Amino acid sequence: QVQLVESGGGLVQAGGSLRLSCVASRILFGNGAMGWYRQAPRKQRELVATIGSSGGTTYIDSVKGRFIISRDNAKNTVYLQMNSLKQEDTAVYYCNMVPTYAWTYWGQGTQVTVSS
Repeated sequence: QVQLVESGGGLVQAGGSLRLSCVASRILFGNGAMGWYRQAPRKQRELVATIGSSGGTTYIDSVKGRFIISRDNAKNTVYLQMNSLKQEDTAVYYCNMVPTYAWTYWGQGTQVTVSS
């Protein structure tokens, strides 16, 4: 069964921190790259951070130095530690494999709202 369950979002003041978690079914998690995506209101979904099976990571410029992605292969779980949050980080955050396709299953995501 395909499953993606994101959690850990919430309302936080600018400058604060949140840690997101995502439990994925083995068929999705596998041994491939995983990533965190986000979609802000009226914007397209974007890939924020990725982590490969061996732990290599990539980040978009706007979150470099603030976000840290990690994974626990034994638990089929990927994490996103978000520090020094900014209002522009407000979005629904999703995890998924990398890359995704038109037919890729998406979970419900977790809402992150950063207030001023």
